[in-house]
Amino acid sequence: MAASMRGLTQFIADIRGARVRELEEKRINKEMANIRKKFKDGNLDGYQKKKYVAKIIFTYILGYKVDVGHMEAVNLISSSKYSEKQIGYLAVTLLMHENSDFLRLVVNSIRKDLDENNEVNNCLALHAIANVGSSEMAEALSEDVHRLLISPTSQTFVKKKAALTLLRLYRKHPEVIPAAEWALRLVSIMDDPDLGVVLCVTSLVMALAQDHLDAFAVCYTKAVDRLYRLVIQHEYSTTYAYYKVPTPWLQVKLLRLLQYYPPTEDPALRNALTEVLQTVMSNSAEPSRNVQHNNAQHAVLFEAIGLAIHLDTSSPLVDTAAVLLARFISSKETNVRYLGLDTMAHLAARADSLDPLKKHQGTIILSLRDKDISVRRRALDLLYSMCDVDNSELIVGELLRYLKVADYALREEMVLKIAILTEKYASSYKWYVDTILQLISAAGDHVGDEVWYRVVQIVTNTEDLQEYAARVVFEHLKTPVAHESLVKVGGYILGEYGHLIANEPGYSPLEQFQTLHSKSQFCVAPTRSLLLSTYIKWVNVFPELKPQLVNIFERYRHVLDAELQQRACEFYALASRSDDDEVLQNVCEEMPPFPPRVSTLMSRLNRKLGDTEDKRTWVHGGKEINLERQLTKPPTIKTKDAHLNSLPPASGAVDAGSMMNSLAGLDLSATSHPPGSEAVPRLTIGPGIDKWFNKLTYSAEGVLYEDVQIQVGIKSRFQGHLGQLAIYFGNKESAPLTSFTSTVHVSDPNALSATFAKIPPNVLAPRTQSQQILHVECKKVFTSFPTLTVSFLAGAHQSISVRLPITVTKFFEGVKFGQADFFERWKLIGGPPRESQVVFPLSLDNAGHIDLARNRQVISGNHLAILEDIDPNPSNLVGAGVLHTSVDGKVGCLLRLEPNRDAKLCRITVRSTSEDVATEVRKLAETVLKADP
Repeated sequence: MAASMRGLTQFIADIRGARVRELEEKRINKEMANIRKKFKDGNLDGYQKKKYVAKIIFTYILGYKVDVGHMEAVNLISSSKYSEKQIGYLAVTLLMHENSDFLRLVVNSIRKDLDENNEVNNCLALHAIANVGSSEMAEALSEDVHRLLISPTSQTFVKKKAALTLLRLYRKHPEVIPAAEWALRLVSIMDDPDLGVVLCVTSLVMALAQDHLDAFAVCYTKAVDRLYRLVIQHEYSTTYAYYKVPTPWLQVKLLRLLQYYPPTEDPALRNALTEVLQTVMSNSAEPSRNVQHNNAQHAVLFEAIGLAIHLDTSSPLVDTAAVLLARFISSKETNVRYLGLDTMAHLAARADSLDPLKKHQGTIILSLRDKDISVRRRALDLLYSMCDVDNSELIVGELLRYLKVADYALREEMVLKIAILTEKYASSYKWYVDTILQLISAAGDHVGDEVWYRVVQIVTNTEDLQEYAARVVFEHLKTPVAHESLVKVGGYILGEYGHLIANEPGYSPLEQFQTLHSKSQFCVAPTRSLLLSTYIKWVNVFPELKPQLVNIFERYRHVLDAELQQRACEFYALASRSDDDEVLQNVCEEMPPFPPRVSTLMSRLNRKLGDTEDKRTWVHGGKEINLERQLTKPPTIKTKDAHLNSLPPASGAVDAGSMMNSLAGLDLSATSHPPGSEAVPRLTIGPGIDKWFNKLTYSAEGVLYEDVQIQVGIKSRFQGHLGQLAIYFGNKESAPLTSFTSTVHVSDPNALSATFAKIPPNVLAPRTQSQQILHVECKKVFTSFPTLTVSFLAGAHQSISVRLPITVTKFFEGVKFGQADFFERWKLIGGPPRESQVVFPLSLDNAGHIDLARNRQVISGNHLAILEDIDPNPSNLVGAGVLHTSVDGKVGCLLRLEPNRDAKLCRITVRSTSEDVATEVRKLAETVLKADP
């Protein structure tokens, strides 16, 4: 660049040749004056503008303040020449902060460069957006960046930069990005053939999914599929093999992404994940001599162990991981020791049993004295997480011993953790008091007020502990040096319970007073205020100390501190009253027990250890704390457009509450789904869809959906409470359907489960058909249909959602009865609420007759046995069946269908031992019979 501009080259040479700073400043001031004159005169061509702006940039990089050239930089961005445009963008990103007014002038130029079919200009614009990242720029250009990312004509390196630009904008301005609306389209790019694009998009998806778990739920299948293809099937080019490890950065991100979601119940995904994790662990069983290979392998391994712990702590994979971790925490490499301790802490935070970790307790305690402070911190976290009733005294004792020599950066955190463990696992109250007082004595300034507040609460609420606590705290106060926190505890406890030990040798009232008062001169005003409260209590219980105490109150009446002076005046007035005055006795009564309250120590620790990176899926402190955290986890964050993904039910019914919310102008629909639940997909509307679905409710095979691009067909078979659907996807296009994804949404997983037998392929070749097997199980009575969602890329992103014809009647088995048995059971079941009946208009055939054949087909297709010779009217039909469920057992059902040709009406009556079954069977039969054949 400088070689083509002689003026710039000479300017840089002059600056470098300046021997002292004064000469450098003189040369720069001269050049800036010349540039201002040239800009003021105008009539500069693109080359001259470029040269002068380049000089300004160089001056700015040297650290000098620049107040000229902004408008010229804006003009250069609009140039058609790459070299001029490049200098313009460089000046904008360096010279303008994100709140600069000049940025408004460049937004349109940047948008124009994003829209051009020129990848170089695209990249320059993306760099500028990512580097400046102002709120105004994010609002104006985020849609254009997204369009560039999803465009099938964009080059791979443009897609990578677009994904990372969106990630930057989301981290700075999350409210601007409609994450839920873009979710399916962004996730589809995770199937891109270029692993570089996949890596960048996965980084973006991981950031968005942390705040929008439901919207990005489909990424779970994509992540498992990609991991399987990388690790098991070795689908990657040698370009992405880093020291023989396939793209370790992508593997790490995918493994981390899976940890944000609850463990999958889908057996196909679970088996694939297990195979991947087993392979990763077996590949890392033996360390390599190549350091880079080890680093890449360990990066993947530790994330894989974290996922294995997240999936199931009792699995054989975790047992293998525990053996590997034991080896890592003894490694000579600091990084490996650090990661081993951190991952072992994750295991301790989730495991049901800590016995495998306790075998290595000695090694972990030794790590507290590691030469690296980060390793020492991880050892502290691990000991905190693996502490329980059995080893609490040992671990707390070791931590107390180490506290005296620990780094100052660690001490405050150590004090909180020792205090929490001491309270949580105290074998006796005496041990608790001894340990906490040792902690206060050893830690000094690092003891927060929460620690001694908690001691006071427990001593006050535990009557058996009060005398012992008074004795122990007095012994601690006798030491030559007592920290102020200890003086506070001593002042409170001796003031309340000093009279319990006053008759023992060495604990007389005078000795208590002299010991405590001798420490007051080194204390700050708030502590002295507390000691004055102690003294007024002693006036009441130790009359022999009254002269000394009144004298102290008298002296403090004249101090400058307002709080101390007010207390001293009030206490002096109280102490001056006669000994038999009831006011003094009432004021100085013993403190009542504190109401039960949650310890503030844990919240203080959590505040201190707040997230500064990707959200953690666990916290230090054992399984109970992590279970509580999952139960109290706040709902996921929703942006202003998140309600687009929270879709209404297929029936189209409008909820009155949501209508009121809309009228009130409050967008509450986005948070209507509890955390972890998925919004019901919006059903696709089109000609023939309802007709195809209705036919499949009483047929075993047929077309479920068809358009110009794709055909979906069904073949099904059911036996008992189990069923199997073969779903056929046919590509009618001459081009492949890429990023092909099929998912099944079940509204009530406790009543019905539906899982694919294996992970479906993500590409559907042209003019071909693929088959996926869906296994279903009826656990209880269900009333809503599962939804099949199919999405794919065919130029643009396409998505269809249709109901699957899995009805409660599919799990029926027809039974035969004689006339007497039928009517006996009919009467036994009785009428409402176990009866559901409806009368609806009847459609006759072209000849004006009742279509008896179709009626019989519908009833028998719903797996009800048609009983002959029960009803004397030949047009009437009688059916019987038994519903099979794996949880609730069998449910009987009887049906009567009575069409009336003359009235053109039909009556359906269903009786069942279950009210829900009777209603659901009646609805299914009515819907089909009312529809045109």
